[in-house]
Amino acid sequence: MNIEKLIKELNFKATRSSGAGGQHVNKVSSKIELFFDLENSAEFSEEQKKLLLKNLVTRLTKENILLLTCDESRSQHKNKELVIKRFLEIITQGLIIPKKRKPTKPSKSSIRKKAENKKKTSFKKVLRKKPKLE
Repeated sequence: MNIEKLIKELNFKATRSSGAGGQHVNKVSSKIELFFDLENSAEFSEEQKKLLLKNLVTRLTKENILLLTCDESRSQHKNKELVIKRFLEIITQGLIIPKKRKPTKPSKSSIRKKAENKKKTSFKKVLRKKPKLE
């Protein structure tokens, strides 16, 4: 994964940010929106695209575009740096292949201990009952 080429594939849009800032917030477009078209990306192989589609399914739009926004700072450049950093973290996390789970069986001693514990609990509960008067 070449980070420089990947960053060149990103599209940015600056909009007016909400929140505190007074008159400044009404004049300056400091909020950054990042758009990344996963399907048309030349940087990833088909296997990587399938993996990213599977892992990032909740973050993608219907057109498989990853949309991130950042309006934490009052500076447009700082917001752009933050959103790029967040994008790279998301992509690296999305490319991680999870380990296969190996199913295991409980040990014989744990099965025996569980059975003994059940018998003890059952006996305790029997002792709590009222005695039968016959």
